[in-house]
Formats: sequence, structure tokens, C-alpha cells
Amino acid sequence: MVSLTDFQRIGVGLVGFGIFFVLFGMLLYFDSVLLAFGNILFLSGLVFIIGFRRTFTFFFQRPKLKGTSFFLGGVIIVLMRWPILGMLLEAYGFITLFRSFFPVAFGFFGSLVDIPVLSKLLQKVGDSSSMV
Repeated sequence: MVSLTDFQRIGVGLVGFGIFFVLFGMLLYFDSVLLAFGNILFLSGLVFIIGFRRTFTFFFQRPKLKGTSFFLGGVIIVLMRWPILGMLLEAYGFITLFRSFFPVAFGFFGSLVDIPVLSKLLQKVGDSSSMV
């Protein structure tokens, strides 16, 4: 098991709340205040998890400048209360920034099938022939 420092635990909580507020803001018809709050929590949580210097170097690497500009531009646009355009820019920037991480995440989700309880649950869900 990976041991986390107290700052990293706080960061995980901030990222979790940030994702929650972004999703909740999208659920409530792109409420700009919730989206902005979620963005600020997500970015501050990222700083708490990996540190300020590593966050800065991650976002401002030469190959990732395009994704960074779209992501941070989207955050600024959401803060200016144009939530739909801002979220579209953020989504494109997020996909561009974390493109190399997606295969790792999908591999992790694929390995969840090997867990006994989850594999039985997924089989039952997959065998369901209900169209509802």
C-alpha cells in the first residue's frame, strides 16, 4: 500500500471534491459558480498531491503547452461566467494534457475484473437482458 503524507491526503480530498463540484455543476445546467469552485479545488488538490514545482513543470512542459493553454483558458472562461464554452475548452485541454495517462487508467479498470466480488457483479450486470 502506498503511504501518503498529510498534505497528499488533503490533496486527494480536494481533488475528489473538485471533481464532485464540476460534475454537480454540469448536472445543474452548467452552473458557473459550482464549476469554478470545482476547478479551483481540483487544481489546488493537484498542487497538494504532487507539489507546486512538479505541478508547474507538468503543466508547462513544451509538448503540453497546447493542452495547458486550453485547460487554463477554459478555467478562466468559466470564472468569467461563460460555463459551456469554458468547459468545452477545459475538456479539450484535459484530454490533450492527460492523453498519455489514459491507457494506464483503462488498464487499471480492466484489472478490476480480476477481483472476485466485482467480477461476479459485472457478470450479473452483463447477463441482464432487460432493455430498461
